[in-house]
Amino acid sequence: MANRKLNAQEYLARLPLFNELQPDELATIAAATTERALGRGDLVFRRGDPCVGFHIVVYGQVKLAFVSANGQEKVVELIGPGHSFGEALMFMEKPYIVTATALAETLLLHVPAQAVFAELERDAGFARKMLAGLSRRLHGLISDVEAYSLSSGTQRVIGYLLKEEPPGDGTRIRLEVSKGVLASRLNLTPEHFSRILGDLVDQKLIEVDKREITILDLERLRRYEGK
Repeated sequence: MANRKLNAQEYLARLPLFNELQPDELATIAAATTERALGRGDLVFRRGDPCVGFHIVVYGQVKLAFVSANGQEKVVELIGPGHSFGEALMFMEKPYIVTATALAETLLLHVPAQAVFAELERDAGFARKMLAGLSRRLHGLISDVEAYSLSSGTQRVIGYLLKEEPPGDGTRIRLEVSKGVLASRLNLTPEHFSRILGDLVDQKLIEVDKREITILDLERLRRYEGK
């Protein structure tokens, strides 16, 4: 992992949540912000741990998940660079309801609740920006639930592959997580996920080489998604 200490104020200033703050305002939050480096598989927190702030991913990836009643892990969200998590529970002053695990070498920034609450009391504009960020997260989760409810498994997989709008045939997509984790994120069993990929391969729409997927026929793949 990198040993160079991050300039927290410079990094926070680039985030939508903080980029309208004045330097002296941002300096107060940055001074309270700490770094946390994790290796693959390291826990960020467990379900039930107290939430005393929120995290921002600088690099790497974090999996938010819980274990269902039948003992199966359900991946709720995959958090990548530039994105944050934990804000809502911080405001509610409730324990974490999921477990967070690093899926690769990861660097996090932890912004403590006390620093955020002090800025909220001082600046109503900051409060509006926090609410906007939480609203975007809620909208994204609702969209996910809608997709799980109304879309077929094949539509979910193709939608995931096309979410970055590949430019055309021959585009290669690198899966940054295991197929099992991705299947859980798409609300599929690993077996169902593998069958869908196999069907897309049989249709000569994609090629699969471990975690690398190549789009062979983008237009047909889009039409296949609409079936």
